[in-house]
Amino acid sequence: MTASGASGNGHHLSDSGNGHHRATPANGHHQAESGNGRVPHPVSGGPVVQLPTAFGDFIAQAWIDLETGAEHLAVSSPNPPKDGQAPLVRLHSECLTGDVFGSYRCDCGEQLAYALEMIREHGGTLLYLRGQEGRGIGLANKIKAYALQEAGFDTVEANEQLGLPVDARCYKAAAQVLAEMGLHEVRLLSNNPDKQNRLAKAGVKVVEMVPTEVPSRDQNIRYLQTKKDRMEHRLVLGTHVGVAVPVTTPDTSFDHEQD
Repeated sequence: MTASGASGNGHHLSDSGNGHHRATPANGHHQAESGNGRVPHPVSGGPVVQLPTAFGDFIAQAWIDLETGAEHLAVSSPNPPKDGQAPLVRLHSECLTGDVFGSYRCDCGEQLAYALEMIREHGGTLLYLRGQEGRGIGLANKIKAYALQEAGFDTVEANEQLGLPVDARCYKAAAQVLAEMGLHEVRLLSNNPDKQNRLAKAGVKVVEMVPTEVPSRDQNIRYLQTKKDRMEHRLVLGTHVGVAVPVTTPDTSFDHEQD
C-alpha cells in the first residue's frame, strides 16, 4: 500500500502529508496505533467516492463505528488547504429537523451550509456524525424536549426535566476517523470549546477555532442565548434575522456573519 495511488482493492489513496487527504487500508478496517498510548477507537472506512452537491464538488467516505454500529460520513474538499494551513474540520452532529427540514428552532442547518461553503473554498473535511440527534438524546427525546421548551423550559432545563444528559455526545469515533484520514492538526469550525477539549484528549490538535456563527432568528434566539450563557458557546449574537429565508439554495452564497 502506498501513500498515493490505489490499494489492491481499487480504493484510491491520497497523500496525507498536507493533513488533508485520507488513506484506506485494503481491508477497510482501521486499528492504527496511537502514538500517545491510547487504545484506538475501532472504526472502519469504506471506498472514496465523488459527491457533487449544491455547494460544489466533494469527496465522500462512509465510516462505521465498530463499537456502536453508527455510520458517519466524511465529506471533503478535493483540494488541499490554501497557503499550507491546517485543514478546516467540522464535526457536525446529525440534526434531522434542521439539516433536512430547515427548522429554525436551531441553527444546525445553516451551520451545515456555512461549513460546506467554507470547506469548499478553503479545503478540509466535514464529518457528519449520525446518532447524535439532539446532542445525543435521539430524535423522539428531542421532540419531547421541544414540547418542554414550548412550556417555558430552556434547552438545558428540558433535557434535565426528561432525566437526560445536557450533552450525551461522544467524539472518540470522530477523533479516530480524523486520525485515520491523517488529520492530526486541524482548524475546527465550531463555536463550542467543548469539542476542542474533547478532540485534544483524543489526540487531535486544534490549532485554531474558526467561528461558525450564523444570524440568530426570532425562533431560535432563546436557544442560542442559552447555549452562550449556560454551555459556554462562543457566540456574539450581534446579527438577527427577523423573517424566514431559505436555509440554502443551489448557487446561492450564504453571507457569513455556529454548533
